[in-house]
Amino acid sequence: MSVLTKLQQHAATDFLPLQGTDYVEFYVGNAKQAAHFYKTAFGFQSLAYAGPETGIRETASYAVRQHKLTFVFTTPLRANNAIADHIYKHGDGVKVLALMVDDAKKAWEETTGRGAISYQEPRRMKDDSGEVVTSGIHTYGDTVHLFVERKNYSGTFLPGYMPWKSDYNPAETGLLYVDHCVGNVGWNQMNKWVDFYENIMGFRNILSFDDKDISTEYSALMSKVMSNGNGYVKFPINEPAEGKKKSQVEEYLDFYDGEGCQHVALATNNIIETVTALRNRGVEFLKVPGSYYDEVLDRVGKIDEDLQPLRELGILIDRDEEGYLLQIFTKPVEDRPTLFFEIIQRKGAKSFGKGNFKALFEAIEREQEMRGNL
Repeated sequence: MSVLTKLQQHAATDFLPLQGTDYVEFYVGNAKQAAHFYKTAFGFQSLAYAGPETGIRETASYAVRQHKLTFVFTTPLRANNAIADHIYKHGDGVKVLALMVDDAKKAWEETTGRGAISYQEPRRMKDDSGEVVTSGIHTYGDTVHLFVERKNYSGTFLPGYMPWKSDYNPAETGLLYVDHCVGNVGWNQMNKWVDFYENIMGFRNILSFDDKDISTEYSALMSKVMSNGNGYVKFPINEPAEGKKKSQVEEYLDFYDGEGCQHVALATNNIIETVTALRNRGVEFLKVPGSYYDEVLDRVGKIDEDLQPLRELGILIDRDEEGYLLQIFTKPVEDRPTLFFEIIQRKGAKSFGKGNFKALFEAIEREQEMRGNL
């Protein structure tokens, strides 16, 4: 059964309709610098700010946006609090995967009624632009899902934030929205979190990969892709598998000191232009051997793009029943080998690049070996 067919069947019985990813919030050591980096390197635009100037005494938060893609960077202004502890333990990383809903109260009741641990009871926030209702639940590690209902709000971002105007506004790079977010969980924990997304959030397992699909000479992992009913929100879950040496998931769990969001996949409609712009701004990408391209068209068939620019940029290609996709992965964006990003362009494909796994993981292993962590 194709991924598309599974999604169509699932949509009819979805008790937790999600409209997509509202925003991704990162806890970071210096939010001002992080926002500047993502503007400079990835082409985000200044959106909103919350901090002492807006009546929030303990944190500073900067929201940036590019098309439908919103990132928030939050830093504590003092030590000895949960956010400071999160950063000390994990380094900079994803804390909140916020999801758009029509009814945040109902989303919280549906999920906690099925066994989710509450992170935040429904809360109404108001200002002159209307009201936003939020609620939240815990998921793997210290990561949380917030349900965001903003149908009665016309403000810039959220109540408590003021518009952030800046004279420094680098051009966008063509990033559009969150395609999917990947979570790394510990040994023998994947099925627990698959059950969580199935039973508590009504997701379905639309694809599964085992250590035969995702393995090299040295390391392996297993992955299951969870999707909500309409396919707008997809959360692949990775778990380590036995190998001769340490896998990328084990390296992540070691340096992140626990389970968490490994990477965020960002969609584009022109991956060649987007990756060229990102590289010109200093974003570093994993590279696969040139030999990958010698036989790739024999595997995936005809594509619209010229192969040469894909080869020069290191962009990978794969095909499924619905079409093909183009994808590339950054190196970790901070000193801990934890968080990275995927840039993806879908030309009909609904899958996740199974045909690229071996080449990709060998590229990751080369980086691990340079760090002494393989």
